[in-house]
Amino acid sequence: MRILFVGDSITIGSAGDFTWRYRLWQHLRRTRHAPFRITGPRTLLHEDSAAYADPAFPEDARGHLAGWGEGWLHMAPLIGDTVRAHRADTLLVALGLIDLGFYTNAEQTAANVHRFLDEARAAAPHLRVAILPILPNIRQQQNPEFAEECAYFNQLLAKAVADRPTPASPLLLATPPEDWDVARDTHDGTHPSASGEHRIAAAFATALHQGWEIGGPYRPVEAPHKYNCLLQPAQ
Repeated sequence: MRILFVGDSITIGSAGDFTWRYRLWQHLRRTRHAPFRITGPRTLLHEDSAAYADPAFPEDARGHLAGWGEGWLHMAPLIGDTVRAHRADTLLVALGLIDLGFYTNAEQTAANVHRFLDEARAAAPHLRVAILPILPNIRQQQNPEFAEECAYFNQLLAKAVADRPTPASPLLLATPPEDWDVARDTHDGTHPSASGEHRIAAAFATALHQGWEIGGPYRPVEAPHKYNCLLQPAQ
């Protein structure tokens, strides 16, 4: 199994973050019995930082296709070549917030979801894709119209996932954490805190386990002791 993480600033992370990618890698190391590999053309955090919170996070597990300020609009033209070059067979995708915030409305963003899937499947017809809907954030709390647009996009995303699976290329909609708390699970209203990283990783781990029998139930792992960061279990 060759996993490619695709996302925006929530996925790439910034200096000092563990990232939810790291949390899921830890989980799969403990629960995935068959070989797996994290792949992708990028390995750094935002602003080309290599300062992951755990410097022991190995270089060959840091791969991704994620970028600060990049959304479905930006990833759709890149995904085919990336899947082909890195031989990805499983995509874990968390996109949409940046599109609605700056570039496209819900229907335009959904059109880019379809383009993304078309390009990815053209590169790998047996590709598996799990997608996380947009999570609550501070802008939604402060702007009811934006919240409605996010909710509408999530509906369109769910429809796309429901309408487009094939026997060769299954799609999953990861279930967002029911107890997501913007104050607790983000450090700035949008980007995940340690607890948020665990909850996003758990959402994807549950999708992999329940949908495709990959891995097992998610259990958080404490951060390395030298960081003095005792983490709370994901619910």
